[in-house]
Amino acid sequence: MTVRSCGILLHVTSLYNRFGIGDLGPGAYRFIDMLVESGQCTWQVLPMNPTDPGHGNSPYHSISAFAGNTMLISPELLAAEGWVSEEETGEVFDETEGYIDFLPVIKYKERLFANAFDRFVRREESIGDFEHFCSQAEWLDNYAVFSVLRKQFPGQSWNQWPAELRDRNPNAISGIKKDYFYEIQKEKFLQYLFYSQWHKLKKYGNRQGIRIFGDIPIYMPYESVDVWTNPEQFKLDDQLKPLGLSGVPPDYFSSTGQLWGHPVYNWKEQQKNRYPWWTRRIELNLEIFDIVRIDHFRGLVGFWEVAPGEKTAQRGKWIDAPADDFLGYLYKRFGCLPIVAEDLGTITPDVNEILRRFSLPGMRVLQFAFGGDFPFSTHLPYLHDKNCLVYTGSHDNNTVPGWYKDEIDDRTKENLHEYLGRSIPENEIHWEMIRMAMMSVANTAIIPLQDLLGLGSEARMNTPGESGGSWKWRMTRNQFTPDIREKLRHMTRTYGRL
Repeated sequence: MTVRSCGILLHVTSLYNRFGIGDLGPGAYRFIDMLVESGQCTWQVLPMNPTDPGHGNSPYHSISAFAGNTMLISPELLAAEGWVSEEETGEVFDETEGYIDFLPVIKYKERLFANAFDRFVRREESIGDFEHFCSQAEWLDNYAVFSVLRKQFPGQSWNQWPAELRDRNPNAISGIKKDYFYEIQKEKFLQYLFYSQWHKLKKYGNRQGIRIFGDIPIYMPYESVDVWTNPEQFKLDDQLKPLGLSGVPPDYFSSTGQLWGHPVYNWKEQQKNRYPWWTRRIELNLEIFDIVRIDHFRGLVGFWEVAPGEKTAQRGKWIDAPADDFLGYLYKRFGCLPIVAEDLGTITPDVNEILRRFSLPGMRVLQFAFGGDFPFSTHLPYLHDKNCLVYTGSHDNNTVPGWYKDEIDDRTKENLHEYLGRSIPENEIHWEMIRMAMMSVANTAIIPLQDLLGLGSEARMNTPGESGGSWKWRMTRNQFTPDIREKLRHMTRTYGRL
């Protein structure tokens, strides 16, 4: 992140294809080619872990920090690899072009996966790549068992399972592995497919000069294999229930704060044992991404803890975390940490000191620059420094046209126009904000694809604090046109980011 460059933010689910959801197939390869054509060198995605319809299919709520989202497995690549026939991939979701209708997509993919696994089971010869993957992925056994057990106890939290399974009694787990051998093998097989397709895509992108920029949610849900298998790493009571819940106090996005409800970490235990779970997590993410953003980075320095039973995050307390020791250990362990800190929201001097000490780049979001603290907001370009990433908006923001039309007041618009030195027509505001990001001294500029396309609020990816309706947007056929790509390439060259 030390050279002047730029890229595009687009989650894999938002790619266009005929299967109702973006995936790791030909559409992803075409998008990489479009990045190259438009002079970009970075593709930023959201977390790639499994999602859950019960939690709005949010990529920030997953049952595993290590497993991949199997909904991203490409039907076209499955057919090319002989796992399914062309006829079996034939279902088309053109009627949902522009958004994701998750439930039909999930049913379609599950049918496809069943057929693929059936062929896997019937193969007479061993599959060396699969066996090697299973031997290397130390998290895989626990994930597969956990996934199968969740289906055997629908609607129950893992701490409500029979005591021998809740406490992971070795004999009980061995019995599950024997009784549900094929179900467990299927979960492993699907992870093998995901990671095989992902690594091939990343390799292609890297050969084309594209860096893949990933994201790590800081917390894990209570209903995750990570909490089940590592309860000592989290603040739980004797009944294995959370002693404190995660969230943030009232902020830009919510007057009552955000109560995420995940268990917070037992940092004393983590520190005592030299952060084993976090180390494995960072190691995997540095393998599958070239750059990694840690969401809500300030939680590694000090975190907002809310008591169980609270309805909002308003009543909580800040608790220190050992960021200096933790990051120091990671640098010794890995040597180089291509990590970006999501440092939005309430940022205190101790957080800034950690960023400075470890030379970690933070984020600047132009939509935050023109409000009540104008003209002194750190998000204003004249206050940026080289070691940061500038965005027009993030996945949690409205699109630039939606923000300008539907959210901000007249005073904010006046501030924006004063900064630009002229009034801007509404249909040009997205390109002016993109130009502002490109002009910044920040080494890296990242533009959400929705802003490049000039889309309104209907294309917003997520609205924090609201349940339902998020994570559904995807691009339509031929929407990222040659004209837009050429205009982006020209601007990239003009501001020295090519």
